Amino acid sequence: MKLKPEWKPGYPLKGLTTFRIGGEAEYFFAPENITQLSQALRQAKADGLAVFILGRGSNVLIAADRLRGLVIKLGSPDFKKISLRGRSLCAGAGSGLAQVLKTALENSLAGFEFSAGIPGTVGGALAMNAGIPGKCIFDLLEEATVMDYNGRVKILKREKIKFSYRRSGLEKYIILAARFKLRPGTKEKIRRMIKRYLVIRKAGQDGKNFSAGCVFKNPLADPPAGKLIDLCGLKGRRNGGAQISRIHANFIINRDNAKAGDVLALMKLASGRVKNRFGIALEPEIKIWQ
Repeated sequence: MKLKPEWKPGYPLKGLTTFRIGGEAEYFFAPENITQLSQALRQAKADGLAVFILGRGSNVLIAADRLRGLVIKLGSPDFKKISLRGRSLCAGAGSGLAQVLKTALENSLAGFEFSAGIPGTVGGALAMNAGIPGKCIFDLLEEATVMDYNGRVKILKREKIKFSYRRSGLEKYIILAARFKLRPGTKEKIRRMIKRYLVIRKAGQDGKNFSAGCVFKNPLADPPAGKLIDLCGLKGRRNGGAQISRIHANFIINRDNAKAGDVLALMKLASGRVKNRFGIALEPEIKIWQ
């Protein structure tokens, strides 16, 4: 293949993930706009390259020393635009959830408060249907603008998307933007709700160490994954530089220059213990790139 000048070979990924774990990408590209993204996808397909889409890296474990393929990061201003039309808020996939929440607050629009403290982007949150018990981002969605891996753009209405717990139904696409339906509210009440969610998140989650948040999905009809792992006596268990958090057992933290293998070993230990004791198979919530 003829390498495009904008594509960076052997690009280090460790600093682009909240785990602070990872090797290098075979190729890395940060497109400035949708046109460049479409061209890159067509080029990657022609060259037989796998494509990985990276937001803020808050839900991914890069397990390869050299990730074969093209890593694309949607971080340019074109992918971070936020606009309002009445009670509808449209946000680019690269927009941080914190910025979306700030915009909603400034315009007295409620509904997005549950996202307070979630470190990801709109694209990443939508891709995994991020949320908290009883609330998820798809509850607010009106439509999503997406691109298929042939570089074609389309708009999908909410009712056409088959979403479920921690699953968006958009796996065949790259999310470009999303439009959310919010409701009128007062700034005072919205601020109060944001503060409440932040207090709950701070008390129950390990936010002081590098991690990717919850590593396993919660079983639908059983105790949460963190509770099951805790009941197996695994809080604080270490492997190399990784550790199962003492605060929240569904968090694996990078305590001391952890390697991907350290995290995977703890995930295997936790899922094995839970399966043996409770007969419940835990499913990873984080994306593992290898």
